[in-house]
Amino acid sequence: MPRLDEKLARIHAGKYSAGDFILADAKDPDMGPGLWALGPKRENGRETGRFRTRAEFLDEIRAIVAQDLVDVMLVSLSNLEALTATGTFAGSKVKPVIRANDTTDIWRARGARYHEKPSRPFRTADLAEVAKFTDLGLYSVTFNDDLDADVASLDAYRAFRAEARAQGVRHFLEVFNPNVPVGFPPEALGAYVNDCIARCLAGLTRAERPLFLKIAYNGPRAMEELCSYDPSLVVGVLGGGAGTTRDCFELIRQAETHGARVALFGRKINLAESPLDMVRHMRLVADRSMSPSEAVRSYHSALAKAGISPLRAPGDDDAVTEPALKLG
Repeated sequence: MPRLDEKLARIHAGKYSAGDFILADAKDPDMGPGLWALGPKRENGRETGRFRTRAEFLDEIRAIVAQDLVDVMLVSLSNLEALTATGTFAGSKVKPVIRANDTTDIWRARGARYHEKPSRPFRTADLAEVAKFTDLGLYSVTFNDDLDADVASLDAYRAFRAEARAQGVRHFLEVFNPNVPVGFPPEALGAYVNDCIARCLAGLTRAERPLFLKIAYNGPRAMEELCSYDPSLVVGVLGGGAGTTRDCFELIRQAETHGARVALFGRKINLAESPLDMVRHMRLVADRSMSPSEAVRSYHSALAKAGISPLRAPGDDDAVTEPALKLG
């Protein structure tokens, strides 16, 4: 059994403890931004001036799966097919998961402006093909306080659930913050998203509900409100922008403290100077073995030992910069 299912079983049984926090690596940027989001190719700790190739990106995924510290590896269906063919997940406790839909708000191609309009539902992956490689997919919705756009998103989610049940594919649900201006002050944004989530799930039976949630961290009050509303609903946070290394570790600590049990990181791992060292320290923070600030210092020590030049000075990298982490 993958660690994901073991941990979810303990969480649902009320037996959550240190070590049960679920970490996921979101290696699915090819489903939204495109090839540039695979990140810069580095040699000897320095950028070479080009992006990673698909083959290099797949090699990094294999390395993180082999490290065996994340619980979930989220990839595109095409990359899961390639990874499966080379036995990447054979005998592994890491759960392979695919992005099941690719809505327009994540279309961030260079020069594109798709994401400036309210999210529209779209799905490339065929669930009959997905079922050949995994039984779990990530489905995302974005609410924008736009009646037509939000109804279209909910209709598409309903159709997805029916097809997923028919194919024996489970899902977890990503709910993004609005991708266009909605006029809410920062302190009201989390309340709006929480209400949308409750409304979205209220008409679903237990069999239809997502395995867990992936949402933006909108501060401690919003996180505690959602987690306490329905303890049977496992809540996770998404990593957001690259930020500082402290932002990454601080997000894990704050989210876990206020009730989250899952964190899914994309850019915070993919754009790190040393992704394997970043994951190792994320695990230490998630397991409560290090404080966020201690982990930043330890991470920079690991970079120094490896001869890797950091993107920021250690002091600058230990700063909390993301607004949601300062809501307090």
